[in-house]
Amino acid sequence: MIVPVAGCAINTQPATYAVDTKGPYALDTGDTLRVTVYGEEQLSTTYKVDDSGAVALPLVGPVPVRGTTTKVAASRIAQALTRGYMRNPNVAVEVAEYRPFFIQGEVGNSGQFPYVFGMTVRSAIATAGGFKETADRGSAIVYRRQGTEMVKAKVDLDFPIYPGDTIVVLERWF
Repeated sequence: MIVPVAGCAINTQPATYAVDTKGPYALDTGDTLRVTVYGEEQLSTTYKVDDSGAVALPLVGPVPVRGTTTKVAASRIAQALTRGYMRNPNVAVEVAEYRPFFIQGEVGNSGQFPYVFGMTVRSAIATAGGFKETADRGSAIVYRRQGTEMVKAKVDLDFPIYPGDTIVVLERWF
């Protein structure tokens, strides 16, 4: 028996996608950093990047880290510690917790969620409880700050997201 397949489309897109990670991660407000100063247990802890884009360390005060990598942040913290406190500090910085992403619209639970490195729109929707019955399951709108501007784009579900992005899943129209 032959089953007619009229109306079926052949998917010409690849079955896998490379997730774009856009190079080294740039620190910003809301990130939590794990700072390790070797040999100085009282300074080795987590610090939150504040609204001014700095981390406030005991003895040295705020150290600006917004827009830098963890490697540059470690260097800046080490430089700050050499100004009157330590002779040759050995500092390591890693992201303990990324700033959140936001999702709203036709998903199970709208709101703010923790970002995980390498996330896509699809995984963000899964984190938010999946699609509602009325959701457009083929695309979403992503709002992303680029410099001083907010950029809006309609994207597919395998589009990479970043901390601070806002995803809007629209209602489908029949």
